Amino acid sequence: MTTTAAHDEKIAKMSFASVYPHYVTKVEKKGRTKEELHRIIEWLTGFDEAKLQSLMEEKVSFETFFQQATLNPNARLITGVICGYRVEDIENPLTQQVRYLDKLVDELAKGRAMEKILRNEV
Repeated sequence: MTTTAAHDEKIAKMSFASVYPHYVTKVEKKGRTKEELHRIIEWLTGFDEAKLQSLMEEKVSFETFFQQATLNPNARLITGVICGYRVEDIENPLTQQVRYLDKLVDELAKGRAMEKILRNEV
């Protein structure tokens, strides 16, 4: 399944702060914690708690969010299907990065072990 330019643009313009509460709800509903969520976000992006809070207060778009991120070199090891897309096959780099984050949140909510989510970097 390939993404369209309109789909990629919609994701790029979406604010991280608007999606973040949904991430929290999803993981907490499944018995995981906000701290674990922040750990996987930091692993993927390099953002600590203070930076994450700052980006949410600024209501940055996913485009800005990932422009400021230092993507973990092991992010390429994130594979599988999320939202109907195979993450490793997504051609648009930004859309792929957003789906990486979605996939990590999904794995956390499904109870996957932290060392597997962080691709063995505990």
